[in-house]
Amino acid sequence: MNQLGKTERDLIKAREDKREKLEAAGLEIYPAKSDRNYTVKKVLDSHKEFIAGNENLKLAGRIISLRGHGAIIFADLVDESGKIQLFFKKDNLGDDFKIIELLDIGDFVGATGKLFITKAGEITLEVSEFKLLTKSMRPLPEKWHGLSDIETRYRQRYVDLIVNPEVKELFYKRSKIIQTLRNFLINNGFLEVETPTLQPIAGGAVAKPFITHYNAYDRDVYLRIAPELYLKRLIVGGFEKIFEFARCFRNEGVDATHNPEFTNLEFYWAYADYEKLMSFTEDLMRDLVKQVFGKMEIEIYGKKVDFNKKFPRVTFDKFTAGKNTDDAFKIGVKATSDPTFVINHPIEISPLAKKKDEKTVERFHLILGGLEIANAFSELNDPIDQKERFEDQVKRKEDEEQHPYDQDFIKALEYGMPPTAGWGMGVDRIVMALTGSKTMREILLFPFMKPEDK
Repeated sequence: MNQLGKTERDLIKAREDKREKLEAAGLEIYPAKSDRNYTVKKVLDSHKEFIAGNENLKLAGRIISLRGHGAIIFADLVDESGKIQLFFKKDNLGDDFKIIELLDIGDFVGATGKLFITKAGEITLEVSEFKLLTKSMRPLPEKWHGLSDIETRYRQRYVDLIVNPEVKELFYKRSKIIQTLRNFLINNGFLEVETPTLQPIAGGAVAKPFITHYNAYDRDVYLRIAPELYLKRLIVGGFEKIFEFARCFRNEGVDATHNPEFTNLEFYWAYADYEKLMSFTEDLMRDLVKQVFGKMEIEIYGKKVDFNKKFPRVTFDKFTAGKNTDDAFKIGVKATSDPTFVINHPIEISPLAKKKDEKTVERFHLILGGLEIANAFSELNDPIDQKERFEDQVKRKEDEEQHPYDQDFIKALEYGMPPTAGWGMGVDRIVMALTGSKTMREILLFPFMKPEDK
């Protein structure tokens, strides 16, 4: 990084020198307390009342610009809620005005003063006193919005969030999506539960697991690839409508739509089937779009999608043009823009779903914007059928992603599980689609990155 011909090391050294001067003057560099009484947004929204009342305001935040010279200096201060201009005047601050020379862009300060509006019409705080709250020891990128290298942005997300405010907005939207999904399920009578992340058997999906070791019991365990089998145990135990936001882990490759660590939303509903789930899914998606965007027609990867329309249903064999392979399915997914249910999957790729006939099961995928968004099916609850399918999976020893035999889950089914429908959504995928993100790493705050030296 170069700024005014200086290297990053030069700039850091200059800040270290300023810190030494601040300490020599007996000033706290990292005090524990701040006296902020309003956020920037509250001040901006209520500025007329604050000006009329001549109220003394206390703000705190990060300095993102310093300009001016002589006896007058302007600065921009940001907190999480917004940005406001500060006005420092030597006549108001006396000897403390000299401290401003020791401030840098990136420092956190607390500022007390009263509001006024400049001739240019900008709401401004005239500072009567201020306090350094945190000294920033590294310079931000040269220009505001100057951090553009994708790899650096993901590795140093903390800097990305500082200098690219639109990134922060993306994660506000992600949070809103998750909150809306949670509220919809709770409002429809579902109970949120938690199941183990460390599991003795990596079950509930077909995937290669991460393995770790449990020292207390001297045995290998697996990071969960799905919460499914534990959630169905709870249905056996008497819960009828349950859900979980589960952090899941699959030891597989990384690409635009896959990440080894991801968030899955799963729910299970006793006495429901996959037909009922399709109607419920349409309602859920409409509520999600309405709550997040305030309208029912939105743009998904450049195409307008009207969520008021009924989602079409296409059988798996027609969707894949009779070529029941992963490649044929993926080609169909990429070509699908509108929300579409792909139904009735082959039995050999659905070891946990209830049979529809001898070749297919009662299962669907929800496809949106060329992404697989949700997967659901009428759950297999016949312990003999489930045992046979587990045994068939175990025979595929050459496949490291076969579903393992779970004896305890069979035992649970033998106690009896009512007719049940299960549903899973890739939270990262739906966030991608609704925000127009091109890769999953964009919507993960801290995606795992390969070492920089490789």
